[in-house]
Amino acid sequence: MEEEMSFSDIYGGRLALQRRCYSPSCREFCLSCPRLSLRSLTAVTCTVWLVAYGLFALCENSMILSAAIFITLFGLLAYLHFVKIDQETLLIIDSLGIQMTSSYASGKESTTFIEMGDVKDIIINEAIYMLERGRQSDRLPHVPDRDPPGMPTRGRCSAHPGPHSVATRAHSSA
Repeated sequence: MEEEMSFSDIYGGRLALQRRCYSPSCREFCLSCPRLSLRSLTAVTCTVWLVAYGLFALCENSMILSAAIFITLFGLLAYLHFVKIDQETLLIIDSLGIQMTSSYASGKESTTFIEMGDVKDIIINEAIYMLERGRQSDRLPHVPDRDPPGMPTRGRCSAHPGPHSVATRAHSSA
């Protein structure tokens, strides 16, 4: 079973959320955004090179043009390799664990795996702070069901998927 929902980010770009259920105990959530557009890449490159050419016309130093080319190339490579994420995937297998994967525009992938024995609940919280998107993905460590003497009973999280958050009861032990 596969569901796909479409959202917009704060800049008006399209975000696609795919939810796949491979079995009752195996679910995958995939958030993807559009690839880097040629228009924005061209605009940034032309701006940097026009500023460099203006400085070259004033100073008549060819090192400025060379520096602009290198700054543009290295800046673009760093942006594609460390900043621009094309897709994020959360794979939840109830009996095994949680795998979080981030795919960058350069092709680099970063994967983190958390064993289910270390997880009590899964909470994905996407929040917008002024002009940027802050991502908080937290795992709650397993806490024994017994409360310390004199402490009130803790509230428990139940399964409540929604368009902006996913909270799933991952593991409980008696």
